[in-house]
Amino acid sequence: MAPDVDDDCLIDQALAGNADAFGRLVARYQDRLFHAMTHIAGSAEDARDVVQDAFVQAFVKLESFRRTSGFYTWLYRIAFNVSATRRRRTRTNVSIDGNATGHALTLADPGSAPHDRLEQQERAARVRAALENLSEEFRTVLVLREMDDCDYETIAEMLDLPIGTVRSRLHRARLQMRELLKETMEVEKE
Repeated sequence: MAPDVDDDCLIDQALAGNADAFGRLVARYQDRLFHAMTHIAGSAEDARDVVQDAFVQAFVKLESFRRTSGFYTWLYRIAFNVSATRRRRTRTNVSIDGNATGHALTLADPGSAPHDRLEQQERAARVRAALENLSEEFRTVLVLREMDDCDYETIAEMLDLPIGTVRSRLHRARLQMRELLKETMEVEKE
């Protein structure tokens, strides 16, 4: 197999019984999906479990993939649903703590002065805390747009929402983040 084999070809090969082809899809998308799920699931450990479950489900359901969207979009939707189901089962609060994963909201420039780095780390902590306080529907669209750099159409596909709903949720999420960060800044000034 050539290294630049497209997803459709790998899917066809996997459906024909070639487990290595599905393994190449896993290798192609596991890091990207893990990064996205870290922000959604809340921790590296939960994200690893979600990603593993999502790939297992994708393998089992591969025949049902209609190819009306990209494979990653379909896979992301599976992972998102796995994450939501896990959260409902455990009823725990989602935490956006990427420090353990290396995927945290990192603003610090290693070449900057220690005082500047400390201020940047404090700002990143405030952003993480504000993000944790958003509802899941707002946090998800904000993470997909701002951290994963997905366009509106892709987000709509991934979340099975109309584009107008994506735009509305993103707008409200940004307003809520702005308000939460403003409150944080005012508390610190007191």
